[in-house]
Amino acid sequence: MVEVWGEVMRASGAAERLLELLQIEHTIVETNNPKQLSQPKKAEIEFHRVSFHYPSRQQSTALDNINLTIAPGESIALVGHSGAGKTTLFQLLLRFYDVSHGSIRFNGQDIRQLSLQELRHKIAIVPQDSVIFSANALDNIRYGCPTATDEEVRAAARTAQVEEFINGLPEGYHTFLGERGTRLSGGQRQRIAIARAILKNAPLLLLDEATSALDAESEVLVQQGLNAAMHGRTTLIIAHRLATVKKVDRIVVLNQGAIVEIGTPDDLRNQSGFYAKMANLQFDDQRVKL
Repeated sequence: MVEVWGEVMRASGAAERLLELLQIEHTIVETNNPKQLSQPKKAEIEFHRVSFHYPSRQQSTALDNINLTIAPGESIALVGHSGAGKTTLFQLLLRFYDVSHGSIRFNGQDIRQLSLQELRHKIAIVPQDSVIFSANALDNIRYGCPTATDEEVRAAARTAQVEEFINGLPEGYHTFLGERGTRLSGGQRQRIAIARAILKNAPLLLLDEATSALDAESEVLVQQGLNAAMHGRTTLIIAHRLATVKKVDRIVVLNQGAIVEIGTPDDLRNQSGFYAKMANLQFDDQRVKL
């Protein structure tokens, strides 16, 4: 009875906390009459005079008067030191927060006029630390599009360079991947995440340092998958390693929440600005290591 009573008290404490979480009011309020997204198969993004303060840090400006237009199919890299505002742009685009001033427009429409479900359905993301569920490889990839057929899942896996290592698993696509993907390497987990993004087939792709924690061999394979995922999609890339964004259309350099430079990789490298200094430090350091 003493043991049972201890379990009951622990369950009671956990239930109380769960009820508190359920009663929290969401700070993101959807419009009562959401509009349909125009031209849903493409993604044109515009940040118009966007400024933002985190609710817990009202005295500090996370983003300051950001103006940026991204054309459909264009690839943009966001670079800058930690705390420059790169991740904040992603969070605002996904409406984890609303802008303090200005607006973010998706195909010309303010994202606050769209339902959260429709907005996030049009965005695929490959995070820095991919989450692998306690399921087999087939179901883990299908998470990108729950209604996809087995053949569609396999086609996405082939495009993302995943099928080669999956076929080497004991039961192929039906192999249980372990809690949080413990049976996979970092590169393999990232390729699973890329396959999900390809399967979702969203017009906007967000890449959050997708190759930062990989060795050279894994990075090459993951980069091949990323190139396939980026094809025909508007792509925003957060990058600290500048070697991974040499082929993007434009680079946007952020510093202390503001855009300080915009241009092609070659143009910015030839200038004596913020990006050129970062590039010289990184590439010189790589040559020293070699």
